[in-house]
Amino acid sequence: MKILVIGGCGYIGTVLVEKLIMLNHAVTVFDTEWFGNYHRANKNLNFKKKDVRDISPLDLKDYDSVIHLANIANDPSVELNPNLSWEVNVLASNLLMQCLKKSKVKHIIYASSGSVYGVKTEEHVTEDLDLVPISTYNKTKMISERVLLSYKDDFKIHCIRPATVCGFSPRMRLDVTVNMLTFQALKKKTMTVYGGTQIRPNIHIQDLSEVFIHFLDNPDIESGAYNAGFENLSILDIANIINSKINSKIEIFPTKDIRSYRQNSDKLLKTGFKKKFGVNKAIDEIIEKYNQGLIIEKESCYTVNWMKKMKL
Repeated sequence: MKILVIGGCGYIGTVLVEKLIMLNHAVTVFDTEWFGNYHRANKNLNFKKKDVRDISPLDLKDYDSVIHLANIANDPSVELNPNLSWEVNVLASNLLMQCLKKSKVKHIIYASSGSVYGVKTEEHVTEDLDLVPISTYNKTKMISERVLLSYKDDFKIHCIRPATVCGFSPRMRLDVTVNMLTFQALKKKTMTVYGGTQIRPNIHIQDLSEVFIHFLDNPDIESGAYNAGFENLSILDIANIINSKINSKIEIFPTKDIRSYRQNSDKLLKTGFKKKFGVNKAIDEIIEKYNQGLIIEKESCYTVNWMKKMKL
């Protein structure tokens, strides 16, 4: 299969593309490479170093499926430059769909966000609940979903709403909860927790990559939104799991961050997807990679710091 991965040099894309290559797909990565390019050369892998805001119908010729990962990720990054985030997360998605109308592509998989639900008190947050985004980032993902799904009569469209992603990637992020706290415990022997009672759903990066592959392999699954999150844990719960593996201190500070949400992914599981990894596995991986010297802390591991440095 010929697959275009937009944003394929990112934290998730780097892992996903490697899996697609191992499955003998022909993959083209479309990415600005703002955070670098960690892919290994392969005869089945090509690159287009380009901004998604400049995509054209010519960029979309002859692909079987498109996986759209490109976005300004997470709340703090978006708040640095909200206009840029609306352009990349929403306007570029609209441009992409207009260009796809002129191509032969009939299947698109979009990486949305589980945060589109906002703050929910329900124990089971399913796809049927209203979306009440509380931040600019949440709003951009919700509106981008709506843009894509407005074309569902023309394409098969699967919008994946991932939980907070964790685990090792060659393009490592150390600013997502599990990764950040594990790295703090390893490096400083102290974890800094703000609040702690906020609930976060989590998904291992390998499982999330397999979710995208699951929909590639099953394009006839009904178009729509699908949650992808399996472990609803408080931030303090995560810190305690890490502390059971790495002897460290937990320092708790007050916070104004009230974001707390769960996810129920039964809809995804009913399509035949099977979860294989989890938070414990992610922590163990990070410990192993750190001890092997394969996790090197640099500014690009922290999205906000890197965007500031690049003056984006």
